[in-house]
Amino acid sequence: MKLFIDTADVDEIRQAAAMGVLDGVTTNPSLIAKTGRPFEEVVKEICSMIPGPVSAECMSTDAEDLIEEGRRIAEIADNIAVKVPLTVDGLRATKALSADGVKVNVTLCFHPVQALLAAKAGATYVSPFVGRLDDITTDGMGLIADIVTIFDNYDFPTEVLVASIRHPIHVLEAARLGAHVSTIPYKVIAQLANHPLTDIGIERFLADWRKSQQSA
Repeated sequence: MKLFIDTADVDEIRQAAAMGVLDGVTTNPSLIAKTGRPFEEVVKEICSMIPGPVSAECMSTDAEDLIEEGRRIAEIADNIAVKVPLTVDGLRATKALSADGVKVNVTLCFHPVQALLAAKAGATYVSPFVGRLDDITTDGMGLIADIVTIFDNYDFPTEVLVASIRHPIHVLEAARLGAHVSTIPYKVIAQLANHPLTDIGIERFLADWRKSQQSA
């Protein structure tokens, strides 16, 4: 499973990339707004840092406007994936942009049949939001299981990009279910590497090393 970082903070991207586990980046208008910098400036810098796909989101809602905006965003860098919403107009834009060879990430997916439509429209990625479903007492990971099964049934090339991840268990379940990508906040990426028994083991090894009066 590929790991993307969900952020527009270049310092977080730099730290995650240094771990050697980062395959791409997803952003959204809220994340970019937090930087206080112009949209294109932020996206261009992120694309220069990461060879993998960088998802940048359209703000239009009408199909023709989405297509025009998506084409403009795709010109920022070769590794852009244009994000469009999972609506009727978003699907029309997905069809047109993918026909142009533009990678499209169809976002705000909350039901398996929405994901089916995105795949048929030519999406490169579809992004189901598991955390937001959990927030309303709906099984977010059950959605992932259904989408993975549907895509496997029909050999769709569209990748399942698990979004709105809140904690390491979401990542574990996404990997177990066969999702192609998880996009994760930096805080959760750091949590994936942590385990109390690892910390205890390091402390014990260091204590024994000091007792033996050896030096590194």
